[in-house]
Amino acid sequence: MTILDPPAVSTTRRHGTCAAVDSQRSGDVMAAQTDLLVIGAGPYAFSAAAFARDNGIDAHVVGHPMAFWREHMPADMFLRSGPDWHLDAGGEHTFEAYFADQGLRPGDCDPIPIDIFLDYTDWFRHGKGLDVDQRLVRDLATADGLFVATMQDGSTIVAEKVLAAPGARHFANLPAWHTQVPAARRGHTSDIVSFDHLAGARVVIIGGRQSAYEWAALLGEHGAEHVDVVHRHAVPDFAEVSWDFVDAYIASTLAHRGWWRRLPADQQQAIAAEFWQVGRLTLEPWLAPRLTPDVITAHPHTEVTEATADGPGVKLTLSDATVLAADHVVFATGYRADLTRVPYLSGVVDQLSITDGFPDLSEGFETSLAGLYITGFASTRDFGPFYGFTAGCASSARIAVTDMLDDHGRGGLVRL
Repeated sequence: MTILDPPAVSTTRRHGTCAAVDSQRSGDVMAAQTDLLVIGAGPYAFSAAAFARDNGIDAHVVGHPMAFWREHMPADMFLRSGPDWHLDAGGEHTFEAYFADQGLRPGDCDPIPIDIFLDYTDWFRHGKGLDVDQRLVRDLATADGLFVATMQDGSTIVAEKVLAAPGARHFANLPAWHTQVPAARRGHTSDIVSFDHLAGARVVIIGGRQSAYEWAALLGEHGAEHVDVVHRHAVPDFAEVSWDFVDAYIASTLAHRGWWRRLPADQQQAIAAEFWQVGRLTLEPWLAPRLTPDVITAHPHTEVTEATADGPGVKLTLSDATVLAADHVVFATGYRADLTRVPYLSGVVDQLSITDGFPDLSEGFETSLAGLYITGFASTRDFGPFYGFTAGCASSARIAVTDMLDDHGRGGLVRL
């Protein structure tokens, strides 16, 4: 990465951004330059940056390494996937290679604790020589055909291309009535990842998939007085499932450019239903023994119809007329893409084509703003549901980086 005076930023950008860059042009701050700026420091970002570097692209990664996993998931959580899902598009620094290098047997780590996966991502970064700039991007703008990222410290990074891998934390989904619960008495699962402060508390969890029941188990194990789990569907099955079916879909995505979007709607729906059956309607069998019945109660086929303050707590009325008293409400209500909620994209979001909150992506993960790529959860509408899981990391890196090098006949990346 080199140091240079930044180009003049397009006057269509917001006033605050223009003012910041003007001060940099005056010599107060110098700008760094790179071929590819990777915004985000999670699994999808690491995969893309590593494969870009493997192919001679100068890639600069910014963000807090694995922040969502470290800060928005419980430390004693387990993965639902096995060691076959990995980050390396080159196939060398795989999760299975990590196990072998560490002298571990996958069978001894089943299910896989989250800290093992986090250690793998550190091992992967070290093996790939990926340095992470832990500053955060405040704003992204375009200038003279390039991208200018203004960092929180006021410095800038100029890049020919940008790959953003916004974490799911930006997309936490909450029901419309959640504001009826006092802010101090509620939280999304991504915000409640330690549980000791809820020892002795009455907790209601809204939702009924893996996170809902795993959080219920964790709350019980950390001393919650009682946990009620409320959801509109039946109680899921707890059974062994195989995720092997995903492999064929990933292979098809690699073999046939634009494979998912070209499928007839009924085939897409059938695959989504298969994914739903395995990933949503069936939960891990190791979870069932942890759901202590004298602490945890399920309320299937119900939903909250009223929420009111009840002294220091909350009173929830369900559709079957059950009334629950709670000290805290946990929303295990998943995630819904909405690109406008990603702060660092606010300076370019008006240049992006967006449908139902998802960016409209090319067959190579490129947005409608040339040179800006988006991978991870926000790509699932155009690439399939498996791209919201680590199963899609390596293949998305291969597809996006190949697209950058080819650039649809525009000559690919030009070294700056």
